[in-house]
Amino acid sequence: MQEADEDLISKVYRLVIEHGESGILQSELWKVLGLTSRDGSRIASRLEKRKLIKREKVLERGRWTYKLLPLVIPIDTGSIEDAPCIRCPDEERCFVDGEVSPLTCLKIENWFNQEYLVRHGDAAAAS
Repeated sequence: MQEADEDLISKVYRLVIEHGESGILQSELWKVLGLTSRDGSRIASRLEKRKLIKREKVLERGRWTYKLLPLVIPIDTGSIEDAPCIRCPDEERCFVDGEVSPLTCLKIENWFNQEYLVRHGDAAAAS
């Protein structure tokens, strides 16, 4: 596979990731990138085989198309910037089987629950 093909595959994957859990219609993506439907389908198929995206068949304006959804989202360090461990006075004594442990830490538990609710909102509260 040529380097240009890999660059295009990376560009498609980045656009899918940018649309997050709501995904992006395959037909919209091809328009944005100026690709033919055939080329776009081949790229989506490659990403799906690599288990980076899934293609979900949807009916859009009376026509069948696929919604591309990310399966693997790169880690964003923003998710841990507010973790209590960074400024915890017990950080030096904290280890898995220690007197202070991340397995039993209420600060981590509270932070995690708060982050989860921020990301999942009312759907998480209703569960």
